[in-house]
Amino acid sequence: MTASSNSSDQKLSRGALIALVVGSMVGSGIFALPSSFGRATGGLGALIAWGIAGVGMLMLAFVFQTLSRRKPDLDTGIYAYAKAGFGDYLGFASAVGYWTGCCLADVACLVLIKATLGQFFPIFGDGTTPTAIAAASALLWGVHFLILRGVKEAAALNTVATFAKIVPILLFIVIVIFAFKADIFAQNFWGGEEPTFANVSNQVRNTMLVTVFVFVGIEGASVYSRYARNRDDVGIATVLGFLGVLCLLVLVTMLSYGILLRPELTSLATPSMAGVLEAIVGPWGKIFISVGLLISVLGNYLSWSLLAAEVLHSAAVNRTMPSFLARENAKKVPAGALWLTNIVIQVFLLVTYFAEYAFTLALKMTSSMTLIPYLLVAAYGLKLAWTGETYAADPRSRAIDWIRGAIATIYAAGMIYAGGAKFLLLSALLYAPGTVLFVIARREQKKTAFTLVEGLLFGAILVAAAVGLYSLVTGTISI
Repeated sequence: MTASSNSSDQKLSRGALIALVVGSMVGSGIFALPSSFGRATGGLGALIAWGIAGVGMLMLAFVFQTLSRRKPDLDTGIYAYAKAGFGDYLGFASAVGYWTGCCLADVACLVLIKATLGQFFPIFGDGTTPTAIAAASALLWGVHFLILRGVKEAAALNTVATFAKIVPILLFIVIVIFAFKADIFAQNFWGGEEPTFANVSNQVRNTMLVTVFVFVGIEGASVYSRYARNRDDVGIATVLGFLGVLCLLVLVTMLSYGILLRPELTSLATPSMAGVLEAIVGPWGKIFISVGLLISVLGNYLSWSLLAAEVLHSAAVNRTMPSFLARENAKKVPAGALWLTNIVIQVFLLVTYFAEYAFTLALKMTSSMTLIPYLLVAAYGLKLAWTGETYAADPRSRAIDWIRGAIATIYAAGMIYAGGAKFLLLSALLYAPGTVLFVIARREQKKTAFTLVEGLLFGAILVAAAVGLYSLVTGTISI
């Protein structure tokens, strides 16, 4: 879609862009934080983990803000920056990696919705029973046709859902503040272990991938920058949305340490926020949070659906994906991209029936697939500051932007390393077949599929995919 083809009623306000950021980040993760952190660390480790994640992701938010201002022509965000900075194939890899991560996040949302209902209606079980998969499929295609009616309508619904899901979280925080017990928090501070540097650092390391998932979605406004009424709103929405969500995440995590001891937090069922509130106010707290979770995850699912189709469509418009993915309907909705997205989600949904821990796997794979695009965005911001491109008229900002880009790059690389070899190999299993789309696009343009460097990179991905497949077959790694 070109700027001239955008009708004024399809433009999004600053508030709608902030809602996209918040709606993308606030989903299932925040409702599971008490037990997720309780299993991994005590209060001190949690504070350090949030400090590291907060600084790293804030720097990434600043990079998005800087790039939206310095490269206004790159109005498709996370994909466009990777392509501009590092060439066609890495741009494609960023797009297909982020898109696949969005699809997996949607699968996680659908499974969790049915698992939550399974607490009250056993037929849904853990979210992967035949009935649950059938119901999730009906929801999948219902949202599909909603989005086909128009991005503006879907974004408006997302804004409503964002406000609706923030209410139970805020109420939880208020109630927990009044019920907070300093003596319980003190017992949880060191995590029940000897107060040594080694113990605390190990606790922090165990929490880092949890923090990655809850921040995925920070790029929401950047991806949708072509719909913004004002380009300046994109960066502002990214930073404000991030800071607001960070406050919620830290409060939910830290306050829970003042309600239940760490072993009790560890044993809570998902959503563990419901267990914390139930310990304070009784059974109605569990029901209240479960309803909030359903609203939250439904809104989160809608956000991911919008982002997934938008990235795929934008890559097709820029001729890095096959041309059929650039097709729009009369409502200017990227219909071709939306159809492929939801077909892939449907396939993943069917696979969950055979997975032992489908929800957990989907969450971790979402983090793994989106960290590589984040790394490329951060590296592009660092590259601009390093070379001085776009800084001729504003040299004083160059040093600050270099520092921000460097910290964001180190953080993203560190998180990939923390994830371990297992998830890199599993990611390669998705990147390798996804490259078929790149080859099709290159043939449409009558170009050679790969340059020498790109061919070597694809070869490395193929080797990693082969190792991953062999490891799965032999049981060396499991899902």
